[in-house]
Amino acid sequence: MKFFLDTADLAEIEEAASWGVLAGVTTNPTLYSRIGGKLSGFHDHLKRICELTDGPVSGETVGLTRDEIVREGEELAALAPNIVVKVPVMPEGLAATKCLYDKGIKVNMTLCFTVPQAIMSARAGAFYVSPFVGRFDDISEDGIEHLANMVAALNNYDFGHSVEVIAASIRSANHVTQAALIGADIATVPFAVLKNIVKHPLTDRGLESFLADWEKVKNS
Repeated sequence: MKFFLDTADLAEIEEAASWGVLAGVTTNPTLYSRIGGKLSGFHDHLKRICELTDGPVSGETVGLTRDEIVREGEELAALAPNIVVKVPVMPEGLAATKCLYDKGIKVNMTLCFTVPQAIMSARAGAFYVSPFVGRFDDISEDGIEHLANMVAALNNYDFGHSVEVIAASIRSANHVTQAALIGADIATVPFAVLKNIVKHPLTDRGLESFLADWEKVKNS
């Protein structure tokens, strides 16, 4: 499974990239606003993210009609070769995805919650489908079960192009573990979650024991 970082923070992206585990980034205007970004600088900021990231960078459209989404998607795709256009699942989004696919522009279909939505997204030409695991948990449903159903359904078919499942809205190490066991291709996680899943109490104890033993060796 690959790890995407869900952020607009350049320092977080640089740090995750330095670990050798960063395969891509997903971001949106909301995440950008949280770091004090202004709309006028959003495209330049996306370019900088693309420079720091070897893999795909998903930039989100905000239009609600197919023409608006296609226009925004073309503008985003022109920023850098590794831009992927994030489009929400809806009739206009599907139509726009088909247009963008025909233009050779990759789409990440977001806000995906059902098997039919996932299949229609892939049929329309989406290269990435993003089920939102944590949003199900917010309404007391099993997000991992929904994710598993979408992964299994998509694996049943040949869509004529690569389709990867992004486990989105990941909130915990358990989400990451379950997504990997299910066979999700990617987990997109906030930096705080990425830092947390590196850690384990037994790892910490092992490091403490190692350092204590090494001090004994040095002082012997």
